[in-house]
Amino acid sequence: MSRPILLFTGPWADVPLESLAGKASDWGYQGFELCCWGDHLEVQQGLDESGYSAGRLELLARHDLQVPVVAAHKVSQAISDAVDARHEALVPDYVWGDGRPDGVSHRAAEELRATFRLAEKLGANVVSGFTGSPVWAYTSGYPAPKPGVIGDALKAFAAQWNPLLDAARECGVRFACEVHPGQLAFDLYSTEVVLDVLNAREEFGILFDPSHLHWQGIDPVAFLRRFADRIYHVHLKDAVLSLDGRAGLLSGYWPSGDARRGWQFRSPGRGGIDWEAIIRCLNDIGYDGPLAVDWHDPGMDREYGAAEAARFAKQLDFDPPTAGRHAFRG
Repeated sequence: MSRPILLFTGPWADVPLESLAGKASDWGYQGFELCCWGDHLEVQQGLDESGYSAGRLELLARHDLQVPVVAAHKVSQAISDAVDARHEALVPDYVWGDGRPDGVSHRAAEELRATFRLAEKLGANVVSGFTGSPVWAYTSGYPAPKPGVIGDALKAFAAQWNPLLDAARECGVRFACEVHPGQLAFDLYSTEVVLDVLNAREEFGILFDPSHLHWQGIDPVAFLRRFADRIYHVHLKDAVLSLDGRAGLLSGYWPSGDARRGWQFRSPGRGGIDWEAIIRCLNDIGYDGPLAVDWHDPGMDREYGAAEAARFAKQLDFDPPTAGRHAFRG
């Protein structure tokens, strides 16, 4: 099937795009899931300057890299989240403004609309990101939500996102929501609820990252099969449980790599995920889009890890039978 192997540039936003492009090409990547932070992709500059998009594409073309996916995780997090001081570091200054939550959410939504337009100019057909969640505090804490709180939050979410999805449709792009703790869709059942409240709109699908399912105890293959027609993008990132009888699955207050956490991210192939089962399932459901390495391993040099991950992804991926399944012989 020869799915393109991309590098998600979010964890590399401290590296100028021109430098990263050369490295990624040398490592064996075929393109980027290009993030809208750092200097990798500046949305307003891309819309205001006539030569910006062409310049970005020319830079990538010099290294034989494509950009089928644009990543808007940081700004999209502020759209439906309970906005507070954490978000100032996520969004551009012009989105943060005076920091009043309603204004931040409104400007974040406008920035996502602009991102759809820029993705269209770049020839990308998917914009990946988060949605945020106004009710995340209710998922595992106290007090429990009163009747109607979750339903009201879902209605407000639909009111925010349906106009955004209209804008995506006008630009010929689809939004791939990363199913992830901290979002309205974080496991299989919450994903069902979110798709349902949006009336299963075609413009809204899933960014499948099995690492965030694995540590929660969710079967990534079962998730894929349940949402076979909604997988718009795929991340390769591994995870391993490190439960020691002292820590649980919630990670506590500890940063990635801290031994007090109950799970850790790992470079693809070095954790607990059954990648062959995932590729077989992607073949079964007919997913032929990119595989993007979202590299994160606190115990490994990242350049070594990114190069190894590209090799792993190419070796991992394989085609389904060309003529379908063969009948049993014998």
